[in-house]
Order: sequence, then C-alpha cells, then structure tokens
Amino acid sequence: MTTIARVRAVPGASGFFFDDQRAIKRGAERDGAAYRGDPVTPGFDRVRQAGEAISVLLELDDGTVATGDCAAVQYSGAGGRDPLFRAEEFVPVVEETVADALVGRPAEAFAENADLLADLDGPDGERLHTAVRYGVSQALLDAAATARRATKTDALADALGTDPADDPVPVFGQSGDARRDNAEKMLLKGVPVLPHGLFNSVEKVGEEGERLVEYLDWLSTRAAEIGPAGADYSPRFHVDVYGVLGEVFGPPYDRPEVADYFADLRAAAAPYPLQVEGPMDAGGRAEQIHAMAELRDGLADAGVPVDLVADEWCNTLPDVEAFVDAGAADVVQVKTPDLGGVHRSGEAVRYCEGTDTRAYLGGTCNETAESARTCAHVALATDAAQVLAKPGMGFDEGYMIVTNEMRRALARRDLRQSRVVADD
Repeated sequence: MTTIARVRAVPGASGFFFDDQRAIKRGAERDGAAYRGDPVTPGFDRVRQAGEAISVLLELDDGTVATGDCAAVQYSGAGGRDPLFRAEEFVPVVEETVADALVGRPAEAFAENADLLADLDGPDGERLHTAVRYGVSQALLDAAATARRATKTDALADALGTDPADDPVPVFGQSGDARRDNAEKMLLKGVPVLPHGLFNSVEKVGEEGERLVEYLDWLSTRAAEIGPAGADYSPRFHVDVYGVLGEVFGPPYDRPEVADYFADLRAAAAPYPLQVEGPMDAGGRAEQIHAMAELRDGLADAGVPVDLVADEWCNTLPDVEAFVDAGAADVVQVKTPDLGGVHRSGEAVRYCEGTDTRAYLGGTCNETAESARTCAHVALATDAAQVLAKPGMGFDEGYMIVTNEMRRALARRDLRQSRVVADD
C-alpha cells in the first residue's frame, strides 16, 4: 500500500481572468484588455483581475508526487457560485486543514479520499471552497492512478462504476471575443462542437437579437467553405448568450415571438444542429428551471429544433439533478470547478444517463493545463456528450491539451490490453 506522506500548495497563474459579470452586465466598458468602472460583486478589486490558481502536490511515501490545480471560474461570485478565489488565502487551508486529513491515507483509495475531502470543513467551519476541493481531488485521482499504475480514466471509472469511452469525446472549442478568427481556426481543424462565441451583452447579440442571427449565418457559410476537405464534417454549433436573450425578450418564454426568433437562429445555422447556452438568467435556481422549461416546452410546441443548455444556477450536483429532473434543458453544463471534487463532476454526468438530457463536461477558460488534462479523463471515464477545450481564450492551446490527453489515455489502454493478450 502506498500512502500520502506530505501535502504542498504552490500559488500559481490560471489561464485567463476573473471578471465581475454583474458589473459587465451593468455596462462596464472595455478598455483594451481591461474594463472601466467599479466592481459590483463582493471580493473584486477591479472589474477584471488576474486569475489565480494553486498547484497541489501530494508526495507519496514511495517518493512519487501527484498533482492537481485549484482553480475557479471566470465569473466567480455570480449565478450562485462560490466567491472570488484568492490563492494566498487558501494556501494554508490546503497545507494545514487538508493535509491533516489526508496524510497517512492510502493513495489507492480515491473514492474514499474524495468523499472525505467533500465532507471536510475549512478552518472557519464552512465547507471548503469549490476551487480547493477541485484541485485537491485532481491530485487524489492522480495519486490513485500513480499508485495503481493505471490511467486517471481507469481510476475514476472504477470509482464511479462506469465503462469508459472507446473513442475521444467530442471537443467543444471556445472563441472568446475573437469569435470569427477563432471559429475559422476551429473549422480548419475540424472541431466537433463550436464556437461558444461569448455573446455576453445586448450589444453583441443585437437589440433584437439580429447580430446573433447574422453570426450564425456567417458561421454556417464558412463551415461549408473551409471545413475539412473531403471529410464528412458536420459540426454542432453551440453559442453561449449569458442570459442576454432574456434581456432582449423577457418572460414568458413560451410565447410565439420567442419561438419565432429561435426558428430564425435555427434557419441561420442550418444545416448544422444548434444549441444555445444560458438563454436567460432568472435570478435563482427555481426561477431559472421554470424559465428554461417554459422555453423548452414552447420550442417543442412550435417544432423548433434548437437545444437549450443549462449554465446559470446549475452549479452543484444537486443543481444538475434538479434541472434534469425538471426536464429544463436538453444539455446541462457540468461546470467542473463549481462542483468541487472531480468525482462529483463524474456523478453529474452519470445522472444524465437514461434521461433526455445530455451532459456537457465544461468548466472555464480560467483553469489550468493540469485541471484541463484531468477533465479529459473525467470525460472519457463517463463518456460525456462533449468536453470543453480549456484553458484560455486562444482556442488552439486548450484544444491541443484536451485532445492530446484523451488520445494518450486511449493509447495507454490499448497498450495495456495488448500486453494482456500477449501474456495470455
């Protein structure tokens, strides 16, 4: 048996920024890479500030070291999420509170260690910040895989009781504000799901939603023009509107005017399937579920085949379960840092099995390469419907990290199975 001998926490940088979403929605103006104006969300010093992370190092008693990165979403403190994550504040929490609980524990026992972490309170008596649970659980999964000489995919699949995917999970590229240049790069590379689009203001969507329609029409044309030559390439379009369509139209969302607009979106995207993330932000979980279900029913009654993706107010495992149970979305984003431990993300994906809701293993541009690689294994272990290319907003780097990690994991499994056959 291999045990955890020591826990270290090293402050580091994340792949993007923390942004005060409320301030941006209230009109904070872009100033180059920054924003003008005062922050609104508690904890923020500026509307945009540098993202932070903590690298967690678990030294095992055989001298090997397992790693994971604590990271929080770009829009921390919004939509029911945990407050802004500051690395300096949480380093002692990892090296003292978390270390006291984990040192001496068997490294192989991922499920038990992850459950212990999930139930652990911080020094203030409150539940550990989601970013801490996220990063430490990654390191625990790495420790289990290292001790067992297995992939993280297999270690997590064993803990969840799943059959891992045999092929890479479709990767979803995010463009940031470079929604045309980055979308063209995605099309050239044959990305299965694209482009996110970052439509986070009425200005970007259009006063009547017309700019989003125009963009989808352009995207459909470019997909036909520059998609992989000679290949059967049929991407799925996925745009995130950050609740802005709720500002454009307002409730109720099952009225003909709203269905007609979504029909326009569908026609612009044709012949490619379309899913729209976060159409409105109703201000609370129950209200969001009602609004999403109302819109989904309205689109179904009108025969408009646009899939709705839950994001705002769908943060924790109970949140995911509530949205799925209510039939409030065609797709739920499992926003990995917000669920805390990576095993909770796996459980959220599994909850969608046997329902008419698909699971999108998402996250944030504000993660790290380490957390993105771990999420690639979560996607494979649970055979999610799609997985986010992360971190950063440049697209290429995140796509490379997630794609290559999945392919390496599948190749390792093939090698192990080949050895088993050869030994037999």
